[in-house]
Amino acid sequence: MMHKTLLELAIDEQLAPSEWIKITQADIDLFAEATGDHQWIHVDAQRCAKESPFKTTIAHGYLTVTLMPNAFYAMFAADPHYKTILNYGVDKIRFLEPVRVNDSIRFVSTLIKVEQKQSGCLFYFDTEAQIDGRTKPAMKGTFLMLLAGATLPQS
Repeated sequence: MMHKTLLELAIDEQLAPSEWIKITQADIDLFAEATGDHQWIHVDAQRCAKESPFKTTIAHGYLTVTLMPNAFYAMFAADPHYKTILNYGVDKIRFLEPVRVNDSIRFVSTLIKVEQKQSGCLFYFDTEAQIDGRTKPAMKGTFLMLLAGATLPQS
């Protein structure tokens, strides 16, 4: 499948889903180490087996969020004229279903808005993190990506 560049996308157009990403305990532990968030529900498998409603460790919600930009870059074609794409932020993020250790997630994004900024074109994507084998998504949010230096095509 040929991917489009960001400037070729239409409003309400869905990008091809990202590749599946398996979330391992090593990933969760590294995130805990980087953030200082060592809450037992993330890092203590034995305690989770006894006390957690999920019976296993779960990933930090923000771990899912931080995986989105890298997955996103493979969901569209590079633009030879504008090489810099910046993560501009996230709006209205919600964590709907825990990502359990060894779950696989992928991101599905739909372009909902494009705005001309002085520094480039700002793209708004409604995005959800799907969990393989489950109907409820792990996360939903609006991710903002800036294509630095770009200008909106004149219609």
